[in-house]
Amino acid sequence: MLEKFFRLKENHTTVKTEVLAGITTFMTMAYILAVNPGILAAAGMDQGAVFTATAVAGMIGTVCMALFANYPFALAPGMGLNAYFAYTVVLGMGYSWQTALTAVFVEGLVFIVLSVTNVREAIFNAIPMNLKSAVSVGIGLFIAFIGLQNAKIVIGGSTLLQLFSVENYNLVNGVEATFNDAGITVLLAIIGVIITAILVIKDIKGNILWGILITWILGIICQFAGLYIPNPDLGFYHLLPDFSNGISIPSLAPVFFKLDFSNVFSLNFFVVVFAFLFVDIFDTLGTLIGVSTKAGMLDEEGKLPRIKGALMADAIGTTFGAVLGTSTTTTFVESASGVSEGGRTGLTALTTAILFGLSLFLSPIFLAIPSFATAPALIIVGFYMLTNVVNIDFTDYSEAIPCYICIAAMPFFYSISEGIAMGVISYVVINLLTGKYKEKKIGALMYALAILFILKYIFL
Repeated sequence: MLEKFFRLKENHTTVKTEVLAGITTFMTMAYILAVNPGILAAAGMDQGAVFTATAVAGMIGTVCMALFANYPFALAPGMGLNAYFAYTVVLGMGYSWQTALTAVFVEGLVFIVLSVTNVREAIFNAIPMNLKSAVSVGIGLFIAFIGLQNAKIVIGGSTLLQLFSVENYNLVNGVEATFNDAGITVLLAIIGVIITAILVIKDIKGNILWGILITWILGIICQFAGLYIPNPDLGFYHLLPDFSNGISIPSLAPVFFKLDFSNVFSLNFFVVVFAFLFVDIFDTLGTLIGVSTKAGMLDEEGKLPRIKGALMADAIGTTFGAVLGTSTTTTFVESASGVSEGGRTGLTALTTAILFGLSLFLSPIFLAIPSFATAPALIIVGFYMLTNVVNIDFTDYSEAIPCYICIAAMPFFYSISEGIAMGVISYVVINLLTGKYKEKKIGALMYALAILFILKYIFL
Protein backbone atom coordinates (compact mmCIF):
# COMPACT_ATOMS: atom_id res chain seq x y z
CA MET A 1 0.00 0.00 0.00
CA LEU A 2 2.81 2.42 0.90
CA GLU A 3 4.56 1.66 -2.39
CA LYS A 4 1.41 2.32 -4.39
CA PHE A 5 0.42 5.53 -2.60
CA PHE A 6 3.84 7.18 -2.27
CA ARG A 7 5.41 5.69 -5.47
CA LEU A 8 8.62 4.71 -3.64
CA LYS A 9 10.29 2.77 -6.50
CA GLU A 10 9.55 5.57 -8.94
CA ASN A 11 11.35 7.96 -6.58
CA HIS A 12 14.25 5.54 -6.02
CA THR A 13 13.69 5.16 -2.29
CA THR A 14 12.54 2.60 0.30
CA VAL A 15 10.30 2.54 3.36
CA LYS A 16 13.35 2.31 5.65
CA THR A 17 15.02 5.31 4.00
CA GLU A 18 11.85 7.39 4.16
CA VAL A 19 11.17 6.59 7.82
CA LEU A 20 14.78 7.40 8.80
CA ALA A 21 14.55 10.66 6.85
CA GLY A 22 11.28 11.55 8.59
CA ILE A 23 12.77 10.89 12.01
CA THR A 24 15.80 13.01 11.13
CA THR A 25 13.64 15.89 9.94
CA PHE A 26 11.64 15.77 13.15
CA MET A 27 14.73 15.61 15.33
CA THR A 28 16.19 18.73 13.70
CA MET A 29 12.97 20.73 14.03
CA ALA A 30 11.68 19.37 17.38
CA TYR A 31 13.13 22.48 19.03
CA ILE A 32 10.08 24.40 17.79
CA LEU A 33 8.00 22.49 20.35
CA ALA A 34 10.02 24.13 23.11
CA VAL A 35 10.80 27.49 21.50
CA ASN A 36 7.41 28.48 20.04
CA PRO A 37 5.45 28.26 23.33
CA GLY A 38 8.12 30.37 25.04
CA ILE A 39 7.96 33.10 22.40
CA LEU A 40 4.15 33.26 22.23
CA ALA A 41 3.96 33.23 26.03
CA ALA A 42 5.60 36.67 25.87
CA ALA A 43 2.42 37.81 24.10
CA GLY A 44 0.34 36.59 27.01
CA MET A 45 -0.68 33.20 25.60
CA ASP A 46 -0.87 30.04 27.71
CA GLN A 47 2.42 28.17 27.21
CA GLY A 48 1.01 24.65 27.65
CA ALA A 49 -1.85 25.32 25.22
CA VAL A 50 0.57 26.76 22.64
CA PHE A 51 2.73 23.62 22.95
CA THR A 52 -0.28 21.48 22.02
CA ALA A 53 -1.28 23.88 19.22
CA THR A 54 2.28 23.81 17.85
CA ALA A 55 2.39 20.01 17.73
CA VAL A 56 -1.10 19.63 16.24
CA ALA A 57 -0.54 22.40 13.64
CA GLY A 58 2.75 20.78 12.62
CA MET A 59 1.03 17.40 12.33
CA ILE A 60 -1.90 18.71 10.25
CA GLY A 61 0.27 20.77 7.89
CA THR A 62 2.78 17.97 7.38
CA VAL A 63 0.07 15.35 6.75
CA CYS A 64 -1.40 17.69 4.13
CA MET A 65 2.04 17.94 2.49
CA ALA A 66 2.29 14.13 2.38
CA LEU A 67 -1.22 13.64 0.97
CA PHE A 68 -1.54 16.65 -1.35
CA ALA A 69 1.98 16.76 -2.85
CA ASN A 70 3.84 13.55 -1.90
CA TYR A 71 6.90 15.59 -0.93
CA PRO A 72 9.27 15.07 2.05
CA PHE A 73 8.71 18.56 3.45
CA ALA A 74 7.58 19.18 7.02
CA LEU A 75 5.61 22.13 8.38
CA ALA A 76 5.34 23.80 11.78
CA PRO A 77 4.89 27.31 13.22
CA GLY A 78 7.82 29.24 11.75
CA MET A 79 10.63 30.98 13.55
CA GLY A 80 10.81 34.71 12.83
CA LEU A 81 7.09 34.77 12.13
CA ASN A 82 6.39 33.83 15.75
CA ALA A 83 8.76 36.56 16.97
CA TYR A 84 7.04 39.11 14.69
CA PHE A 85 3.69 37.91 16.09
CA ALA A 86 4.70 38.31 19.74
CA TYR A 87 7.19 41.17 19.84
CA THR A 88 6.07 43.42 16.98
CA VAL A 89 2.32 42.92 16.55
CA VAL A 90 1.35 42.31 20.20
CA LEU A 91 4.01 43.96 22.36
CA GLY A 92 5.09 46.63 19.83
CA MET A 93 1.87 47.64 18.06
CA GLY A 94 -0.35 46.97 21.05
CA TYR A 95 -2.76 44.48 19.47
CA SER A 96 -4.15 41.63 21.53
CA TRP A 97 -2.85 38.16 20.73
CA GLN A 98 -6.39 37.29 19.68
CA THR A 99 -6.24 39.98 16.97
CA ALA A 100 -2.80 38.75 15.89
CA LEU A 101 -4.20 35.22 15.54
CA THR A 102 -6.98 36.68 13.41
CA ALA A 103 -4.37 38.28 11.13
CA VAL A 104 -2.70 34.87 10.73
CA PHE A 105 -6.11 33.31 10.01
CA VAL A 106 -6.86 35.91 7.31
CA GLU A 107 -3.38 35.37 5.86
CA GLY A 108 -4.11 31.63 5.61
CA LEU A 109 -7.37 32.28 3.76
CA VAL A 110 -5.60 34.61 1.33
CA PHE A 111 -2.94 31.93 0.79
CA ILE A 112 -5.61 29.36 -0.05
CA VAL A 113 -7.00 31.70 -2.72
CA LEU A 114 -3.50 32.45 -4.09
CA SER A 115 -2.71 28.73 -4.22
CA VAL A 116 -5.94 27.82 -6.00
CA THR A 117 -5.44 30.62 -8.55
CA ASN A 118 -1.81 29.58 -9.26
CA VAL A 119 -0.37 32.96 -8.19
CA ARG A 120 2.20 31.41 -5.84
CA GLU A 121 3.08 28.73 -8.41
CA ALA A 122 3.60 31.43 -11.05
CA ILE A 123 5.99 33.29 -8.72
CA PHE A 124 7.97 30.06 -8.19
CA ASN A 125 8.22 29.44 -11.94
CA ALA A 126 9.15 33.07 -12.73
CA ILE A 127 12.44 32.90 -10.78
CA PRO A 128 15.35 32.03 -13.14
CA MET A 129 17.13 28.69 -12.71
CA ASN A 130 20.46 30.22 -11.64
CA LEU A 131 18.67 32.25 -8.98
CA LYS A 132 16.89 29.08 -7.80
CA SER A 133 20.30 27.45 -7.28
CA ALA A 134 21.47 30.57 -5.42
CA VAL A 135 18.47 30.35 -3.10
CA SER A 136 19.49 26.78 -2.24
CA VAL A 137 23.06 27.87 -1.50
CA GLY A 138 21.92 30.88 0.53
CA ILE A 139 19.62 28.70 2.61
CA GLY A 140 22.57 26.37 3.21
CA LEU A 141 24.64 29.21 4.65
CA PHE A 142 21.63 30.49 6.57
CA ILE A 143 20.85 27.21 8.34
CA ALA A 144 24.54 26.58 9.00
CA PHE A 145 24.62 30.02 10.62
CA ILE A 146 21.56 29.08 12.71
CA GLY A 147 23.36 25.89 13.74
CA LEU A 148 26.47 27.83 14.76
CA GLN A 149 24.33 30.18 16.85
CA ASN A 150 22.26 27.40 18.42
CA ALA A 151 25.50 25.72 19.48
CA LYS A 152 26.85 29.11 20.67
CA ILE A 153 29.98 28.50 18.62
CA VAL A 154 29.28 31.96 17.21
CA ILE A 155 28.11 34.72 19.57
CA GLY A 156 27.59 38.48 19.44
CA GLY A 157 30.40 40.84 20.30
CA SER A 158 32.22 44.07 19.60
CA THR A 159 32.88 42.86 16.05
CA LEU A 160 29.16 42.01 15.65
CA LEU A 161 30.02 38.29 15.62
CA GLN A 162 32.84 36.39 17.28
CA LEU A 163 34.00 32.92 18.23
CA PHE A 164 32.74 31.63 21.57
CA SER A 165 34.68 32.06 24.77
CA VAL A 166 33.21 31.94 28.27
CA GLU A 167 34.51 35.44 28.99
CA ASN A 168 33.03 36.96 25.84
CA TYR A 169 29.77 35.04 26.29
CA ASN A 170 29.36 36.46 29.79
CA LEU A 171 30.27 39.97 28.63
CA VAL A 172 27.78 39.95 25.76
CA ASN A 173 24.88 38.40 27.70
CA GLY A 174 25.56 39.90 31.11
CA VAL A 175 25.58 36.50 32.80
CA GLU A 176 28.01 34.35 34.77
CA ALA A 177 28.27 31.17 32.75
CA THR A 178 31.13 28.70 33.24
CA PHE A 179 32.87 25.95 31.30
CA ASN A 180 30.56 23.44 32.97
CA ASP A 181 27.40 24.88 31.41
CA ALA A 182 28.03 27.08 28.37
CA GLY A 183 31.58 25.97 27.59
CA ILE A 184 31.10 22.20 27.56
CA THR A 185 28.03 22.45 25.29
CA VAL A 186 30.05 24.36 22.69
CA LEU A 187 32.75 21.69 22.85
CA LEU A 188 30.14 18.94 22.51
CA ALA A 189 28.63 20.69 19.46
CA ILE A 190 32.05 20.88 17.79
CA ILE A 191 32.64 17.20 18.55
CA GLY A 192 29.15 16.52 17.14
CA VAL A 193 30.06 18.24 13.86
CA ILE A 194 33.20 16.10 13.56
CA ILE A 195 31.29 12.89 14.40
CA THR A 196 28.52 13.71 11.90
CA ALA A 197 31.10 14.58 9.22
CA ILE A 198 32.84 11.21 9.75
CA LEU A 199 29.50 9.40 9.49
CA VAL A 200 28.71 11.28 6.28
CA ILE A 201 32.13 10.50 4.76
CA LYS A 202 31.76 6.83 5.72
CA ASP A 203 28.29 6.90 4.12
CA ILE A 204 26.61 5.49 7.23
CA LYS A 205 22.86 5.22 6.73
CA GLY A 206 21.05 7.70 8.95
CA ASN A 207 24.29 9.65 9.52
CA ILE A 208 22.64 12.94 10.48
CA LEU A 209 20.19 11.26 12.87
CA TRP A 210 23.03 9.23 14.40
CA GLY A 211 25.03 12.44 14.77
CA ILE A 212 22.20 14.02 16.79
CA LEU A 213 21.75 10.97 19.02
CA ILE A 214 25.47 10.39 19.64
CA THR A 215 26.02 14.07 20.54
CA TRP A 216 23.05 13.96 22.91
CA ILE A 217 24.33 10.75 24.55
CA LEU A 218 27.79 12.31 24.97
CA GLY A 219 26.10 15.22 26.72
CA ILE A 220 24.26 12.84 29.08
CA ILE A 221 27.57 11.11 29.87
CA CYS A 222 29.13 14.50 30.63
CA GLN A 223 26.20 15.31 32.92
CA PHE A 224 26.69 12.05 34.87
CA ALA A 225 30.45 12.71 35.04
CA GLY A 226 29.89 16.21 36.42
CA LEU A 227 31.47 17.92 33.38
CA TYR A 228 28.10 19.35 32.39
CA ILE A 229 26.16 21.04 35.16
CA PRO A 230 22.61 22.14 34.23
CA ASN A 231 21.90 25.84 34.78
CA PRO A 232 18.22 26.49 33.90
CA ASP A 233 18.57 30.22 34.62
CA LEU A 234 20.93 30.47 31.62
CA GLY A 235 19.00 28.02 29.44
CA PHE A 236 21.11 24.92 30.11
CA TYR A 237 18.72 22.19 31.18
CA HIS A 238 18.92 18.58 32.34
CA LEU A 239 19.58 16.31 29.36
CA LEU A 240 17.52 13.38 30.64
CA PRO A 241 13.77 13.39 29.89
CA ASP A 242 11.68 14.51 32.85
CA PHE A 243 8.59 12.36 33.37
CA SER A 244 7.99 13.61 36.93
CA ASN A 245 4.67 15.14 35.89
CA GLY A 246 3.57 11.98 34.11
CA ILE A 247 2.19 11.82 30.58
CA SER A 248 -0.51 14.37 29.84
CA ILE A 249 -1.52 16.62 26.98
CA PRO A 250 -1.95 20.32 27.89
CA SER A 251 -5.44 21.61 27.07
CA LEU A 252 -5.98 23.71 23.93
CA ALA A 253 -8.88 25.57 25.52
CA PRO A 254 -7.02 28.79 26.49
CA VAL A 255 -6.06 29.55 22.86
CA PHE A 256 -8.39 27.47 20.67
CA PHE A 257 -10.48 29.56 18.22
CA LYS A 258 -9.75 32.76 20.14
CA LEU A 259 -10.11 35.02 17.11
CA ASP A 260 -11.00 38.71 17.35
CA PHE A 261 -12.36 40.32 14.18
CA SER A 262 -13.01 43.76 15.69
CA ASN A 263 -9.93 45.35 14.04
CA VAL A 264 -10.07 43.72 10.61
CA PHE A 265 -11.03 46.92 8.78
CA SER A 266 -8.23 49.06 10.22
CA LEU A 267 -5.23 50.07 8.09
CA ASN A 268 -2.76 48.71 10.62
CA PHE A 269 -4.47 45.31 10.53
CA PHE A 270 -3.94 45.11 6.76
CA VAL A 271 -0.28 46.11 7.23
CA VAL A 272 0.13 43.26 9.72
CA VAL A 273 -1.58 40.77 7.38
CA PHE A 274 0.62 41.92 4.48
CA ALA A 275 3.77 41.54 6.58
CA PHE A 276 2.77 37.99 7.53
CA LEU A 277 1.91 37.29 3.88
CA PHE A 278 5.19 38.63 2.54
CA VAL A 279 7.49 36.81 4.93
CA ASP A 280 5.58 33.53 4.75
CA ILE A 281 5.15 33.40 0.98
CA PHE A 282 8.81 33.96 0.24
CA ASP A 283 10.13 31.90 3.14
CA THR A 284 7.99 29.02 1.88
CA LEU A 285 8.94 29.51 -1.76
CA GLY A 286 12.58 29.84 -0.76
CA THR A 287 12.47 26.60 1.23
CA LEU A 288 10.68 24.75 -1.58
CA ILE A 289 13.16 26.06 -4.15
CA GLY A 290 16.22 25.34 -2.04
CA VAL A 291 15.32 21.89 -0.77
CA SER A 292 13.75 20.63 -4.00
CA THR A 293 16.71 21.89 -6.03
CA LYS A 294 19.11 20.00 -3.78
CA ALA A 295 16.95 16.86 -4.01
CA GLY A 296 16.84 17.04 -7.82
CA MET A 297 13.05 17.38 -7.86
CA LEU A 298 12.83 20.25 -10.35
CA ASP A 299 12.04 19.41 -13.97
CA GLU A 300 13.99 20.54 -17.05
CA GLU A 301 12.30 23.96 -16.97
CA GLY A 302 13.12 24.49 -13.29
CA LYS A 303 9.52 23.87 -12.22
CA LEU A 304 8.45 21.79 -9.22
CA PRO A 305 5.79 19.23 -10.17
CA ARG A 306 2.80 19.13 -7.81
CA ILE A 307 3.80 22.47 -6.30
CA LYS A 308 0.14 23.47 -6.01
CA GLY A 309 -0.40 20.68 -3.50
CA ALA A 310 2.66 21.78 -1.51
CA LEU A 311 1.50 25.39 -1.40
CA MET A 312 -2.05 24.35 -0.49
CA ALA A 313 -0.68 22.28 2.41
CA ASP A 314 1.17 25.38 3.62
CA ALA A 315 -1.97 27.53 3.33
CA ILE A 316 -4.18 25.02 5.13
CA GLY A 317 -1.54 24.56 7.84
CA THR A 318 -1.50 28.32 8.48
CA THR A 319 -5.31 28.58 8.60
CA PHE A 320 -5.77 25.62 10.95
CA GLY A 321 -2.79 26.74 13.03
CA ALA A 322 -4.46 30.10 13.70
CA VAL A 323 -7.68 28.37 14.75
CA LEU A 324 -5.71 26.05 17.05
CA GLY A 325 -3.91 29.03 18.58
CA THR A 326 -0.44 29.46 17.09
CA SER A 327 1.43 31.77 14.74
CA THR A 328 1.98 31.15 11.01
CA THR A 329 2.62 27.51 10.06
CA THR A 330 5.12 27.22 7.25
CA THR A 331 7.39 24.76 5.42
CA PHE A 332 10.53 24.25 7.49
CA VAL A 333 14.00 24.62 6.02
CA GLU A 334 15.07 21.81 8.38
CA SER A 335 13.28 19.51 5.91
CA ALA A 336 16.63 19.60 4.13
CA SER A 337 18.03 17.28 6.80
CA GLY A 338 15.55 14.57 5.86
CA VAL A 339 16.19 15.10 2.16
CA SER A 340 19.92 14.74 2.84
CA GLU A 341 19.10 11.37 4.45
CA GLY A 342 17.46 10.27 1.20
CA GLY A 343 13.84 11.28 1.85
CA ARG A 344 12.06 11.81 -1.47
CA THR A 345 8.32 11.23 -0.90
CA GLY A 346 5.42 12.06 1.34
CA LEU A 347 6.23 9.02 3.50
CA THR A 348 9.06 11.09 5.00
CA ALA A 349 6.58 13.87 5.77
CA LEU A 350 4.02 11.39 7.14
CA THR A 351 6.67 9.94 9.48
CA THR A 352 7.47 13.44 10.74
CA ALA A 353 3.75 14.15 11.21
CA ILE A 354 3.29 10.97 13.26
CA LEU A 355 6.18 12.03 15.49
CA PHE A 356 4.51 15.41 15.99
CA GLY A 357 1.47 13.50 17.17
CA LEU A 358 3.52 11.28 19.47
CA SER A 359 5.28 14.32 20.86
CA LEU A 360 2.01 15.27 22.52
CA PHE A 361 2.34 12.16 24.72
CA LEU A 362 6.13 11.97 24.92
CA SER A 363 6.97 15.65 25.12
CA PRO A 364 9.63 15.16 27.86
CA ILE A 365 11.75 13.06 25.47
CA PHE A 366 11.58 15.46 22.54
CA LEU A 367 11.98 18.55 24.67
CA ALA A 368 15.09 17.04 26.28
CA ILE A 369 17.02 17.05 22.97
CA PRO A 370 19.42 19.99 23.45
CA SER A 371 20.26 22.55 20.79
CA PHE A 372 23.95 21.59 20.89
CA ALA A 373 22.92 18.11 19.65
CA THR A 374 20.79 19.32 16.72
CA ALA A 375 23.18 22.14 15.75
CA PRO A 376 25.74 19.81 14.09
CA ALA A 377 22.95 18.45 11.89
CA LEU A 378 22.09 21.96 10.68
CA ILE A 379 25.75 22.76 10.02
CA ILE A 380 26.28 19.60 7.95
CA VAL A 381 23.00 20.04 6.07
CA GLY A 382 24.21 23.56 5.28
CA PHE A 383 27.22 21.96 3.59
CA TYR A 384 24.95 19.67 1.56
CA MET A 385 22.98 22.63 0.25
CA LEU A 386 26.09 24.71 -0.37
CA THR A 387 27.25 22.16 -2.95
CA ASN A 388 24.52 23.44 -5.27
CA VAL A 389 26.76 26.44 -5.99
CA VAL A 390 28.32 24.43 -8.86
CA ASN A 391 25.02 24.76 -10.77
CA ILE A 392 25.32 28.55 -10.97
CA ASP A 393 26.71 29.94 -14.24
CA PHE A 394 29.58 32.13 -13.00
CA THR A 395 30.75 32.87 -16.55
CA ASP A 396 27.78 35.20 -17.05
CA TYR A 397 28.24 38.01 -14.54
CA SER A 398 24.70 39.31 -15.10
CA GLU A 399 23.54 35.97 -13.65
CA ALA A 400 26.34 35.40 -11.14
CA ILE A 401 26.30 38.78 -9.36
CA PRO A 402 22.56 38.70 -8.48
CA CYS A 403 23.09 35.10 -7.31
CA TYR A 404 25.99 36.25 -5.15
CA ILE A 405 23.85 39.03 -3.64
CA CYS A 406 21.02 36.56 -2.96
CA ILE A 407 23.40 34.06 -1.30
CA ALA A 408 25.08 36.69 0.89
CA ALA A 409 21.81 38.38 1.91
CA MET A 410 20.21 35.32 3.51
CA PRO A 411 22.70 34.78 6.36
CA PHE A 412 23.67 38.45 6.67
CA PHE A 413 20.05 39.70 6.79
CA TYR A 414 18.99 36.59 8.72
CA SER A 415 16.03 36.00 6.40
CA ILE A 416 15.25 33.72 3.46
CA SER A 417 12.62 36.16 2.18
CA GLU A 418 15.00 39.13 2.26
CA GLY A 419 17.58 37.10 0.34
CA ILE A 420 15.03 36.36 -2.38
CA ALA A 421 14.02 40.03 -2.47
CA MET A 422 17.64 41.16 -2.90
CA GLY A 423 18.22 38.51 -5.56
CA VAL A 424 15.13 39.44 -7.58
CA ILE A 425 15.74 43.21 -7.38
CA SER A 426 19.42 42.94 -8.34
CA TYR A 427 18.67 40.43 -11.13
CA VAL A 428 16.09 42.71 -12.77
CA VAL A 429 17.99 45.99 -12.26
CA ILE A 430 21.39 44.64 -13.41
CA ASN A 431 19.99 42.94 -16.52
CA LEU A 432 17.82 45.95 -17.32
CA LEU A 433 20.66 48.48 -17.08
CA THR A 434 23.14 46.30 -19.00
CA GLY A 435 20.67 45.56 -21.81
CA LYS A 436 20.69 41.81 -21.11
CA TYR A 437 16.95 41.72 -20.46
CA LYS A 438 16.12 41.30 -24.19
CA GLU A 439 18.10 38.12 -24.76
CA LYS A 440 16.99 36.62 -21.45
CA LYS A 441 13.33 37.43 -21.95
CA ILE A 442 12.72 38.30 -18.32
CA GLY A 443 9.06 37.71 -17.59
CA ALA A 444 6.58 40.40 -16.55
CA LEU A 445 6.14 38.73 -13.17
CA MET A 446 9.83 39.20 -12.36
CA TYR A 447 9.49 42.93 -13.06
CA ALA A 448 6.35 43.05 -10.91
CA LEU A 449 8.11 41.23 -8.07
CA ALA A 450 11.09 43.61 -8.22
CA ILE A 451 8.78 46.64 -8.05
CA LEU A 452 6.80 45.15 -5.15
CA PHE A 453 9.98 44.41 -3.23
CA ILE A 454 11.26 47.95 -3.77
CA LEU A 455 7.92 49.42 -2.67
CA LYS A 456 8.03 47.24 0.44
CA TYR A 457 11.39 48.71 1.46
CA ILE A 458 10.11 52.24 0.85
CA PHE A 459 6.79 52.02 2.69
CA LEU A 460 7.22 49.24 5.30
